[in-house]
Order: sequence, then C-alpha cells, then structure tokens
Amino acid sequence: MTASTVAALLAALCVPLVVHLERARHDPAPALVRAQDPGPAAGRDQQHFAVTWAASAERLGAGPAEGSYRLVVRTSVGGDALRIRLTNAFGEHPVTFASVYAGLRRQGAELVAGSNRRLTFGGQPSVTVAAGEMILSDPLTGELAPESDLVVSLHVIGALGMRSGHVEALQTSYASAGDHAAEEAATNWTATVKSWYWLDAVSVRTSTAVSSVVVLGDSIADGLNSGRDTNRRWPDYLARRLRAAPDSPVRGVANEGISGNKVLAGGAGPAALRRFDRDVLSHPGVDTVVVHEGINDIKAHTGVTVDDLTAGYRQLVDRAHAAGRCVVGATVMAYQGWPEYDDAGEAVRQSVNDWIRHSGVFDAVVDFDVITRSPDDPRRLEPLFDSGDHLHPNDRGMQAMADAVDLAVLRCDR
Repeated sequence: MTASTVAALLAALCVPLVVHLERARHDPAPALVRAQDPGPAAGRDQQHFAVTWAASAERLGAGPAEGSYRLVVRTSVGGDALRIRLTNAFGEHPVTFASVYAGLRRQGAELVAGSNRRLTFGGQPSVTVAAGEMILSDPLTGELAPESDLVVSLHVIGALGMRSGHVEALQTSYASAGDHAAEEAATNWTATVKSWYWLDAVSVRTSTAVSSVVVLGDSIADGLNSGRDTNRRWPDYLARRLRAAPDSPVRGVANEGISGNKVLAGGAGPAALRRFDRDVLSHPGVDTVVVHEGINDIKAHTGVTVDDLTAGYRQLVDRAHAAGRCVVGATVMAYQGWPEYDDAGEAVRQSVNDWIRHSGVFDAVVDFDVITRSPDDPRRLEPLFDSGDHLHPNDRGMQAMADAVDLAVLRCDR
C-alpha cells in the first residue's frame, strides 16, 4: 500500500461525522446497542475513531468467483459510527462487494433479530476495489457495545485469482452460494470456513480520551494452538483486562499477528518492516504498538545476526516515534524442543533479549521470556504453559502473557 493511500485512509477516519442513533427493532438484544465502556462524556469535537478489531491480510488461495461470506469477529472498544475496512491487497484483479451487512451474532451463523444492517461505500450499496487497494465503509448509525460478536456478511462477485484475508482466524465463519448477506437466519449458511476473507479492520467512534493498542506479532500473537472459537489469544486476554480496568484509557486491541511472520524477511505475509504502515500506522486511535516478533527470524537458520534483528527493531521504533506512537518491546520466548532449535539460534535469542531489556530503544518492555520460561531450564517454555510443541503457549500461557503486561505502559504521551 502506498503512503498516499495510508494518508487518505487516515484523513477519512478523522473527518467529523454527524449521525443519528437508531434503536434496533427488537429488545432485549438490539443490533447496535449503547456502548458500555466507561469514560468521560465527550461532544462531537472531542471524539475520534479507534480501531476495535483487526487481522492482518495475507495472500490466500483462489476461490469461487462469486459467493457469500459471513465473518465472525470479536470487538474490543465500543462506540458509535461503526466502519469496516475491506482489502484487496493481494488480489490480482478488481473484486466487487455487491452487498455488505453488519449485525450481531446470536449463535452459529444466526444473527440477532433486527440486527443486520446494510453498509454503504460513498453512499452506494456496492463497491469495486482495485487490485492492491482497500476501502473504508461509510459509518453505520447507532452504537456498538464493547466485546461484541460482530458479524460482517459479504456477497462477492468477480473474485478471480488470489484472495486477500487472514489465514488462521481460530474462529468459525460461514460461506454460501448466492447472495444471502441480508439474511439473519442461518438456513443458507451451511458451509464453514476457517479464514477471514477481505475484512481486515473494524473501527468505531469514541471519546478522544480513549485509545487502542496494536499487537504486531507472529503465530504467538495470532493464537496458534489456543482454543478455537474461544478468543483465548493473548491479545484477547489483554482486551478483557483493559475492559475491567476502570482507570485505563486504553480500550481497543488490534491483533496484527501472522503465523510464521518475520521482522526482516517476507514469507508468511509481508515482513513486519513492510507491513508496518498498513497494520499499525493506518489504524485510527492508536497510541501504542507492542512489538513481539523475532523468533521466526532466529529459528529459520538464515544467518540473521543480533545486529540484523536489532537494526530492524530500531527501524520500527523510529517509524512509530515519527508518527507520534509509543512502542513496547516484548522479549523473544524460549523454544528448545522445537525442531528448528539449535545452540546458535539460542545464543542470538539471548543476546537479542538482553538488547531489548537494556538498550533503552523501546519506550517500555514486557518480558514474556521471563514470564513463560521454565525455572529449571531457561531455554524451554514452562511446561504448564507449553501447548506441546515447545514454541507456542497454551491457553494458560496466553493468559499469563496478558497478565504480565503493565497496563500503564500502554498509555502514550508522545
């Protein structure tokens, strides 16, 4: 994505918008309900948009040229004027979103009665997105509660070649043939999918006193080996902690983890250095980013040195600071027992962690290594936190990681 595209998106998100709240037609579970996030009251001139959910786009395989997708995502911060972002970042051809709806999930693919609402783009009910581009929807009237199971239903035509989306959602979503996006019943949504297609971000309008944090990470942030359909990735646990902390102005969490991702080189998605603008700086309302990447650079046996990796971290920090964001650095966790482990990689990991802790480059540090390693062997994960592959934490480990984050360091006055 070009710098001009990012700038245009940021400008669009900051335009003041006048909307009228609508009550949904059915109680006690209306579609867009009054947000429950505590926070100071604010007039329209004291509000901004903040990202409430995100998932980094990757290159997905080709699929049917026409079809419908019902995508289930878990929001974090609540607010009004919901907007979604659709991406064709890796597409080879334009793709048309013929109808797009947003509602609340009741169960499975079934939506809360009266909740499904059409989204528009520039006032139009359909939009075509060119290859390599992305687009924001118009704001939807009404308010969305925090920690909602939001359902975005897309009817797509002309989807030729590679698709864009997030490979491992750890969330069951649904697909069907034909246009069923407007339907609230689950009748026609009989196929299940494990990826999020084309949808890569959701934002809401909230008080300027409220902000979001982005987690830039790899498979550990992505939640690999955590419970499916349970929202037990460590950023999910962090979002719940923030919601329960009445004094924290940080409410939103955007999880930009990609399994297999590296800081320096592409492969499983673009390298962190390449996707930083799209996955961090383009999101509204973000004051702080947590960088938790590096293990894939180290264990891949590509000859990456301590100097290589720390230079990459410096670039991320410099770019964040130039944009007025703060950066929390997270240490690289133990991985002895993983098939790619070797002593040379371990030496790099230890030196990189020493640099993260003591260089002073980051605005703050969260020491995931100390929290999750075995007290008997610091090269290994604590067995109680090990999912079994000696690299990825289980649900208990994910919660321990989130609990280790000092919520105060997520605030940023830069």
